[in-house]
Amino acid sequence: MTAAAAPLLSIDGLRVEFDTRHGSVAGVRNAGVTMRRGEILGLVGETGSGKTLMCRSVMRLIPRPGRITAGRVEFEGRDVLAMTSSELRSFRAHDVGMIYQDPFSSLNPVFRIGNQLIETLRVNLGLGKAEAHTRALELLKDVGIPDPERRSLSYPHEFSGGMRQRVMIALATASQPRLLLADEPTTALDVTTQAQILDLLTRLSRERQMAVLLVSHDFGVIAQVCDRVAVMYGGYIAETAPVAAVYRGAEHPYTRGLLESIPRIEAAGHATRLPTIRGVPPDPNESLAGCVYKPRCPYALDSCDQVSMALEPVSPDHTTACPVRPFHGAGASQTPHAGAQV
Repeated sequence: MTAAAAPLLSIDGLRVEFDTRHGSVAGVRNAGVTMRRGEILGLVGETGSGKTLMCRSVMRLIPRPGRITAGRVEFEGRDVLAMTSSELRSFRAHDVGMIYQDPFSSLNPVFRIGNQLIETLRVNLGLGKAEAHTRALELLKDVGIPDPERRSLSYPHEFSGGMRQRVMIALATASQPRLLLADEPTTALDVTTQAQILDLLTRLSRERQMAVLLVSHDFGVIAQVCDRVAVMYGGYIAETAPVAAVYRGAEHPYTRGLLESIPRIEAAGHATRLPTIRGVPPDPNESLAGCVYKPRCPYALDSCDQVSMALEPVSPDHTTACPVRPFHGAGASQTPHAGAQV
């Protein structure tokens, strides 16, 4: 593989465990993804599937008592898990940014918005106070906050949810990182504000050639902004593919179940019952053997007990953890509308 073709981010065999009184609990079991420069990759799955832990692993921000026990995380060929404390600080300050689910809890409530941006710029980029102030106003303007000079004097509680999320995007992209981790950045926002935030992330990604790992429960969001999608279940990656390929023909029963359970506009006015995925996600305390989706899968076979959950290629850019694929060749339904929730 040439240097030009080398991935920006490569995660392979990642395992994250939490030590409890009853032993170790695995939140991520054997997961991996790759990302190219400027790509927007959607990470989708039910709550508890390990999406947020995947994001935090890239920055080595696993909350205690969690720890990464296996696998590798490489950024531009550098081993993130082997970085020293000073290397890790530089990596977090310059190479990668993160937007958390709740911007209100991520912003300091007793400091003005402008001061928080200025401090970030001075610490991460070493700018002087005047230069940092000018750059902070430019960032606020760049993320669509009107009258940045006046609004920079506001406190977080004086901003709406959408405006706080714009501030978080400004903070996360202040150092112009090559990778942005967006952990459900549109949660609890209304549809109009959600669209604005997604348009902003897409614009910044295209203008700066910044890769974005976008965590979402919303297949409409994935269809709207992402180039590829990785479907996560039970701590594993179940399927990866370009967005169009997944909607055209999902190769894993879990992906297919998620798509089929989404309401369709053409079904409005008809008394039809939506398909559902029976059962519940696997308990992380359980020792899982074979395919972790087997207890809920309508196509399960006895041989599924021997499945390794390793991704197998369907095409050069499409992989799946299901070697059976009993519905192979049957297309998934049309692309879901924005707002369709997993």
